[in-house]
Amino acid sequence: MNAEFEDLTPRRIVEELDRYIVGQDKAKRAVAIALRNRIRRRRLPSELADEIAPKNILMIGPTGVGKTEIARRLAKLCAAPFLKVEATKYTEVGYVGRDVESMVRDLMASGIQMVKAELQLGVKEEAGRRAEEHVLDLLLPGVGKPESGAVTSQSESGESQPRIESVAGNETREKFRVMLRAGKLDAREVEITVQAQRNPAIEIFSGNQMEEMEVALGGLANIFGGKKKKRSVSVKEALVIFSEEELDKLVDQDKAVEIARERVQESGIIFIDEIDKIANREAKGGSGADVSREGVQRDILPIVEGSTVNTKWGPVDTTHVLFIAAGAFNVSKPQDLIPELQGRFPIRVELDALGVDDFRRILTEPKNALTAQYVQLLGTEEVEIVFAPEAVTRLAEIAAAANTATENIGARRLQTVMERLLEEISFEAPEMKGATVQIDTAFVDSRFKDFAERQDLSRYIL
Repeated sequence: MNAEFEDLTPRRIVEELDRYIVGQDKAKRAVAIALRNRIRRRRLPSELADEIAPKNILMIGPTGVGKTEIARRLAKLCAAPFLKVEATKYTEVGYVGRDVESMVRDLMASGIQMVKAELQLGVKEEAGRRAEEHVLDLLLPGVGKPESGAVTSQSESGESQPRIESVAGNETREKFRVMLRAGKLDAREVEITVQAQRNPAIEIFSGNQMEEMEVALGGLANIFGGKKKKRSVSVKEALVIFSEEELDKLVDQDKAVEIARERVQESGIIFIDEIDKIANREAKGGSGADVSREGVQRDILPIVEGSTVNTKWGPVDTTHVLFIAAGAFNVSKPQDLIPELQGRFPIRVELDALGVDDFRRILTEPKNALTAQYVQLLGTEEVEIVFAPEAVTRLAEIAAAANTATENIGARRLQTVMERLLEEISFEAPEMKGATVQIDTAFVDSRFKDFAERQDLSRYIL
């Protein structure tokens, strides 16, 4: 966790989450306390801090009520490596499927990507300068390189003097540099050498053994280098390609891995969704799929308890990784999980189902509110959309009724309703430049004209 987040109090954390997520105060308070406890733990002596394990959270609630968004926003708030996985994609060791340890490898990969992006910010200017020199070398091969100004020649009297052509070459190079920075050379074509994309000669099926092989071999495939190929690209594209290459060279890979490992181990967050799908719904002694589900739980258990997982970047300790599990539990219940796993999620939070008032607030209040998104999207076509407050309420009522009449998919229903509402305008927008469209109750009812008469909305809202 970065030092700048040390002053995040639980109240401030909840306030930040409120900017994006409507309601669910209990869940927000739970994750805020969990994050604050991490900050508190960092202030303790190391011998005591090692003994304090994170209080993992189990979120219980229907789909589309904000479980994933709360965890994602929490991770973004504290710049922590974050990974969302579905419990159903893992299988017990010995079955065909993904090994549960792969979630830790994926989290580590996410952490390295995050750290590299941060380190690259510090060397971006130097990478851009080097990329500029590469492009100038292609545009003016062998002409006026900066170091060539010092080269001298012998005069008839035997005195040493600078070469005139070198000075002239430098002037030409500087003129091209000015044109390059002004974008006047962007469209010119140059030929560059890039790494060729290589596809495997045979298809490899994923599974436990392949993941273990990947860890064992690490970067063996890169030892022998890779094929290069030549490409003709514009100067603008070449600058981007060279900048990316130089950024990779300037960032210390070993340093990035060390920082990422420390960050993953101390502040990583893994969100395990659909954990209710691997709960045993029948009595003990079941067979078939139930055995596999219980096996997955037992494989997840040591990861959540704290164990060392081997990755191609080295061992990663999961003792202080925060795990947030979530599930609807509409068929099974939390007590159907094995007792050991239940004990590793001591904090349980029930999230509320969303109603009309929640939908109305979701449409207007969050920073990334749906109505604001559509206003900005259609604004790019010079079409102004104005939502009347009563129209927003009407949309919320339609979404709530649709969830009741068909499958309850929570706030995701609003996206379907909004697409249906603005489908015609979105299609006609390029021919409507300068138009202003008022979205009022009459407009909404015209788009859902049979809503009052028909309880089955599946014909209109998928």
